[in-house]
Amino acid sequence: MEKEKMTIVATGDSFITRKLPSHSGLSFQGISRLLQHADVRFTNLEITTHHMEGYPSAVSGGTWAMASPDVLHDLKAYGFNLYAWANNHTMDYSHGGLLATKRYLNEHGFVHGGVGENLAEASSPAYLETLSGRVALISATSTFHESWRAGEQRPDMIGRPGVNPLRYSTTHFVTKPEMKQLQEIADSTFINADHNLAVKEGFEVEKEDEFSFGPLRFKTGETRRKETEPLPSDMKRLENAILEARRQADVVIVSIHSHEMKEENKALPAQFLEMAARNCIDSGADAVIGHGPHILRGIELYREKPIFYSLGNFIFHNEAVSALPADFYEKYHLSHQHNVADALDQRSDNNTKGLGVNPYVWESVIAEWDMKGKNITGIRLHPIELGFGLPRYKRGWPALSDENSNRILKNLQKLSQPYGTNMDIEDGVGIIRL
Repeated sequence: MEKEKMTIVATGDSFITRKLPSHSGLSFQGISRLLQHADVRFTNLEITTHHMEGYPSAVSGGTWAMASPDVLHDLKAYGFNLYAWANNHTMDYSHGGLLATKRYLNEHGFVHGGVGENLAEASSPAYLETLSGRVALISATSTFHESWRAGEQRPDMIGRPGVNPLRYSTTHFVTKPEMKQLQEIADSTFINADHNLAVKEGFEVEKEDEFSFGPLRFKTGETRRKETEPLPSDMKRLENAILEARRQADVVIVSIHSHEMKEENKALPAQFLEMAARNCIDSGADAVIGHGPHILRGIELYREKPIFYSLGNFIFHNEAVSALPADFYEKYHLSHQHNVADALDQRSDNNTKGLGVNPYVWESVIAEWDMKGKNITGIRLHPIELGFGLPRYKRGWPALSDENSNRILKNLQKLSQPYGTNMDIEDGVGIIRL
């Protein structure tokens, strides 16, 4: 007999590179109980899982993220049954790492989306069957190297493995006198030499109302500002997938991995992400789950559907990788005589800067909400902590927050206020009523 109500829980990034020491610990059991009472249990897998079955890419998402496939047993033990993995680490070990990760995910029977052997597979909905109904997941990322996006197949050519991309355009506005200065600088420094030649030879097209300054686009405006918007072709593909899923499932969830920020504040989502998330709801999505910046961002209720602009971290072991390619060492001027610990010390300046010393990286929430038919009947936000202040090889496992729960939730309250979202705090849990 089907259940009348569906409960969904969602977390942010699971950057897991270590095995759980035990499934009997109180922290694990508390989190697992919370997750497993829900019908749908979502996380973003932000690592590649394989036994060095891919060559390291020339660029990475920051840390070349690789873990033994054994860590998937721990994610399953937590209770997750729905996985996104389109993000800035999907191709850290090139196509070999991607294909190996896909193979291990399939061997574990995981429902996953956002990545594929071609663009059609990467952008297609993944479906989870539950007693409460069928759930579709569509996953995309805006943060990736251009070479990592999945390629479209043709009748006469195979596609390319990669991520489902959500690209965006950026336009900078300056005043008329400032535009004149930019043009003078470009003329004297020849920064546009390659672009100008490409236009003359027909390989690029110059738009009349824009001026290219190297890779940047400028327009004349009354005031200085920066505007971003999703690339129409990527947005259309995302919308088409939602429209398909809407006819094939009871609930449609969209996952977007996005590091891009507004101004210089990573707690504020970029303009294009807000536009894309709202377009997803307009197209029929029941929720948009964001992640990527490794900290919490605000929550918006748009047309009575939740947009979580970032759920931060759930598991964060970015400094517990067992091996790194030569490129990482070269970046920090280290040699073959140095090891992983040396490289991590160098990057963090002996744990005095970076993600390890930002307390907001090590606290987050687990979002939980109920659906009755197409209606969301309430959202609950459970604060978690990941061990800020512990040595890097110990921190990163989640535990339900106790004494700091109100502080975490008040921060989320503040981040959500610009969207008009009202959140109450009751017994250490955030409550959003609809």
